[in-house]
Amino acid sequence: MNGLEPLKVADGMDLSPQMRALLRPGERAKDRRGRTHMLPRFFLEIGSWEQAKKRPVTANFSFAELLMVDCREADTLLNTFPHYVPCAVQVLAQYLERFREKAEAPVFIAANGGYRSPAHRAHAEAVSPHCWACAADIYRVGDVYLDDEKSIERYRRMAEGLGQEVRTKPYGHGTQETDDHLHIEIGYVTLAPGNCDEGGGEDE
Repeated sequence: MNGLEPLKVADGMDLSPQMRALLRPGERAKDRRGRTHMLPRFFLEIGSWEQAKKRPVTANFSFAELLMVDCREADTLLNTFPHYVPCAVQVLAQYLERFREKAEAPVFIAANGGYRSPAHRAHAEAVSPHCWACAADIYRVGDVYLDDEKSIERYRRMAEGLGQEVRTKPYGHGTQETDDHLHIEIGYVTLAPGNCDEGGGEDE
């Protein structure tokens, strides 16, 4: 994009034992409803926070916006580089770009609102599409903060209009509801780049 060199693709199976234990590439994991999904195996390698801030995923979203986490993330994943983000982040970003076009305003993603690893404390009991880099929590659209029923439901309807594969959480205070952001997800998407062998490592 924009003449930049492609990011390195890392096969999670080739990472260090410590990193594999945190990212759990290719492992089976259960969501809150007890359904089983295969965790991502292939990741884009982000070499520094400066690169994350300057590197665009789409015209209006950078990797930094989709990687911002706090101390609830595993210390190694929070404080050391390279960072690894599932390749499907590029798919999510395209949906966010379309959402931004429909909203006709900038879209702001919350901390911990993009990719979160399976080791993040939010996933102590079960994984979510955030572990696939396939969900985003949006706290503001333009000048509108999404912290009341009217604003959340307005943009929720807009997001669901992007396609039947897009899911959101309704306004409310329950486990699968939200009262301070708009949650958008596109399911449990995994992406294996064309030059990768899912039975082995990346082609030379």
